[in-house]
Amino acid sequence: MADTTNVLALEYPILPVLTQRRSPRAYTDQPVPAEVVHQIFAAASSSASCFGEQPWRYIVGSQSTSPEAFQKILGGLLGFNQPWAKKAGVLAVGVAKLAFSHDGNPNGWAKYDVGQATATLAIEATELGLQIHQMAGFSPDALRAAFSIPEGFEPVVVFTLGYPGPASALPDPLREREEAPRVRKPLAEFLFEGAWPTPANEQFDATNV
Repeated sequence: MADTTNVLALEYPILPVLTQRRSPRAYTDQPVPAEVVHQIFAAASSSASCFGEQPWRYIVGSQSTSPEAFQKILGGLLGFNQPWAKKAGVLAVGVAKLAFSHDGNPNGWAKYDVGQATATLAIEATELGLQIHQMAGFSPDALRAAFSIPEGFEPVVVFTLGYPGPASALPDPLREREEAPRVRKPLAEFLFEGAWPTPANEQFDATNV
């Protein structure tokens, strides 16, 4: 069952699972079964990619089945992410293969495609009642060293995966962010038909994603 906490309200109706996808920092200690992890990451296989390259690679650390890998990924996070991320059942690193397999040329779309695949598996996770929180606050060098990631591959994202817990379990600043209404830019600020406009008074205050 999908999580219905702080559901997103938009100008037009969209698939409910998309409105339910969010990026929580509060997680329960419920383990994520291996078959559920595999199902979620299998969803990445359905994502589009340039030349069908599928340049994404994922390193997964589960608290219940691969705790050493979990701790390595946790150690690669910047300090402000560690206190809450350590509660998630699973941590994962999304890695991009930077060259095409068929000719060895640089793949300028590799990171974009890792993003597409990760967004796709996030929707699968949401449908199954889990959530992920994607993070830019990590050290690529630390993760490269911890997992011997070879040249030609680049860590581009780290994310939690787990069953969302109550915001009340978080310290006040994070709890407030967790409970804050989720807002998005109106279409007029990013959808331009026919020409490139200059939007007047564009403003967007960051909130929970």
